[in-house]
Formats: sequence, structure tokens, C-alpha cells
Amino acid sequence: MLQRPKLRSPPPSSAASSSPSPPTSPNLNRTILKMPRKSFIKPTLILASLLTIFALYTFLFYTPPNYDNINNSNLLTLSNKFDRGIDNSNVNKVKIYMYDLPRRFTYGVIEKYAAARGGVPVENDSLLKYPGNQHSAEWYLFSDLNRPSEDRIESAVTRVMDPEDADLFYVPFFSSLSLVVNPIRPAYANDPADRPKYNDEQMQEGLMEWLEEQVYWKRNNGWDHVFICQDPNALYKVVDRVRNGVLLVSDFGRLGRNQASLIKDVILPYSHRINTYKGDVGVENRRSLLFFMGNRYRKEGGKIRDLLFQVLEKEKDVTIKHGAQSRESRRAATQGMHTSKFCLHPAGDTPSACRLFDAIVSLCIPVIVSDYIELPFEDVINYRNIAVFVDTDTAVKPGYLVKSLRRVSTDRILEFQKELKKVKRYFEYEDPNGTVKEIWRQVSSKVPLIKLMANRDKRLVVRELAEPDCSCLCSNQSGVHAIL
Repeated sequence: MLQRPKLRSPPPSSAASSSPSPPTSPNLNRTILKMPRKSFIKPTLILASLLTIFALYTFLFYTPPNYDNINNSNLLTLSNKFDRGIDNSNVNKVKIYMYDLPRRFTYGVIEKYAAARGGVPVENDSLLKYPGNQHSAEWYLFSDLNRPSEDRIESAVTRVMDPEDADLFYVPFFSSLSLVVNPIRPAYANDPADRPKYNDEQMQEGLMEWLEEQVYWKRNNGWDHVFICQDPNALYKVVDRVRNGVLLVSDFGRLGRNQASLIKDVILPYSHRINTYKGDVGVENRRSLLFFMGNRYRKEGGKIRDLLFQVLEKEKDVTIKHGAQSRESRRAATQGMHTSKFCLHPAGDTPSACRLFDAIVSLCIPVIVSDYIELPFEDVINYRNIAVFVDTDTAVKPGYLVKSLRRVSTDRILEFQKELKKVKRYFEYEDPNGTVKEIWRQVSSKVPLIKLMANRDKRLVVRELAEPDCSCLCSNQSGVHAIL
């Protein structure tokens, strides 16, 4: 029996099975099975030929652009603008408005200071020179905000000229200089009759009369205002009226618990009064173990100084001298700090003094004997890496301090010095990346709290309290322990 030929066509669909199929010839099936496959060789050869021609043309006739002719400075300029637009834009910066105070509160103070010392009037304020002193922060901040904005791109704050745009309001009264406009004269010295006497208290009152008329002061009851009062006695007469604001101070020695705190205010370093040490770390040129030069007799917490004089003045390799502020004293202090391993920093009339910052820029390891000292920029500086802390009761024990310092190894001294060198820029007011920049960073960090307190203040019910309720603002002060 003959078998049917096997067909390669797909099986009929259900629809096809329902309709009659056309007759299929065996010869036709055989013809379909034997059809040759389509060749792809010819198109491939054509494509390869085209690619070869294009490559040959590129090799023979194409000339690459000459990048050397492009102005590299233009590229850098564009790049810098691009970077500034992204990284240094003012979008996220705190906006600060500096009051245009009546002249008597700024340049007028400098003018009065100079006149009281025989200075002659000048025609242009730019010719007035702020006198160098340890409370010069008010001048540096004022000058910084008067710089062009393109010179301040790294600052945490940007100055705005429209107060409606401001987050903060800076009051640039030279309060520390105002305290010392009248020179200290012997009792027998008389001022010329035609020279009007300067009155700092009247200046403070005049400032507040002017400020309290400003709509932006009234808007938030002063919470968003920034005052600089670096001298412990600056603004003393009106401090209760400005206590809501951010106070830029050197310490809290003469401020009440309801007037200032670490939470809302900023601790500033004094301007150092001696030359910065330019050398490298090392002990070869530092022959003296411990150095101090300053007033022996002070009030309040500064009474510790006399006790330290008594236990240290006869010790070997220790230089401890009584001296007042003068050009000659600064030269002697510079020499002493630059050639000593450790520099003593006892409390003065208040817990801090400029001597600490003189020591830091001298790479002379500070020995801090001040139980209630507050230190600037502690969120970025660990002072235990750059200073020795000794509580007052321990420091005055005969022999303790010197013996402890002698036990500090050379390697440890070098570690202290290396850390001092890393952080000393924070205490250089003239360094573009130094003190002023850091102060504005600290001020800008207060904005969230300022907004909280301003909003809270508006909804609180006023009550008479037996004592001020400052639990949300005050810092807890505690004594320091000996760290050696």
C-alpha cells in the first residue's frame, strides 16, 4: 500500500477546516520545498563598501578643531560663573539688612575718639581710621557688610538693601569704642573748655529711641535684630531693651541669665594684640616652659591672678610679669609667647581676655584657669585638642601646675601645636576665611530659633513672674576639670 506524501504546510485552522480546501498538487508542493533561500551577501558587500569609503574620506580630508585657540580664561570664567550659580548662590543664604544708622553712631564715634586725642577733622569718612583694640569686631563686621557682594560669595549671609527681604537686621553701633571715647586722664588734667564731653550713656539712649521707632523693630519685638557688644560693659544701660536680639559678646560675665545665653547669642574672640607666629611647630626655640604677662590685680574672678603670681613667680623656666597695655608691653608679650611652650590664661575681670587668642596665634599652648569661660566656635573647634584646662582650686596648689606641665611629652606638645596651627585662622579677623566669616555662619544658624521665638512671643499671655522664665534660653554653666 502506497503512503501519502508528508506535507510541510501548517495544520489547518478551525476556520479553514469548516470551509472546503483547494486541491493541492503533489508537484506544486515539491516545487515550494525546493525554492532556494534569499542571499544576503550582496547587500552586506554594498554596506561594507560605503563604510570603507567614509573612513577613507575622514582620514584624508577631515581636520579636527584646534582647541588650543580657545581662550582658556574665558572657559574658566564661564566655569566659575556656573559654579557660583550652583554652589554659591544667594538662594539659601540668610538675608541681612544693615541699618543706615545716623552717622553719630558709626563714623561719628571714631571721629569723637580721634578728636578727644587731638586728632583733626577729615572731609571724607573713608579717611577715618578705627583705632586698633581688642574689641575691633564691630569694625570688621561693619566693613564686611559694606564690601561688594561679589567679594562675599563665601559668606553665610548676604546683605540686602530692601528690609522687606531681610531675615535679620544688623545694628552697627560701635558700642565698644563708644565706651572709651573719653581718654583716661589724671585727676589734675583738664579738657579744653571748647571740647564737648562725650557721653556714652546718652548715645545708648539715643540709639534705642531711634531704633524703637523703626517698623521692623516693632514687627518682631527685636528678636530678629543683631547687636554687637563685645566689651563686657558695652550697651550696659540698655541691654534689657535689646535682650531679645542676637547679642555678639565675648563672654557672659556681666550679663544676667535672662539677658544672654549660648542658645540665642554668639561668643566672639577678641582681636589678638600681638603678631601672629610665622614659624612652624617645634620646641627648639621655645625655651621657656610657661609665660604670662598682664595685670596682676583684677576684680571679681580675676582675683585668681594674684594667687597664681604667688605660686609661680619663683619657679624655674616660668616667666610671669605684671604689665599694662602699651606698645612696649605688646612687643615683650610677643617675644615671650613666641618662645614659650605654654601660655597662662587666668580669668580677668570677666572669664575671658584677649590673651587667650594671643596665645593661639602664637602656637603657645593655652593653660586656661577660668572656671566659667565660654569659648567661640565650639561647634567646630574642640578646645581640649589645643589647650590645657585646670580648675582654679587645683591651679593654685603650690607646685601642681608646673609639675603637671613638665610631664607633658614633646610629642604631645607637637600635637597641640599642630592643632593650633589648623584652627588659628578662626581667630584672624583679617583673614577672608577667618573670624568674620565664622561669626556670620554662627549668626545665620540662629534664624530658626529666632522665628520660633518671634512667633511664640506673639501668642503668649503676659504674666507677672516672681523671677524671669528663661528656661528655654539659658545655658547651664559648670566648672571645668583639670585636663592634662
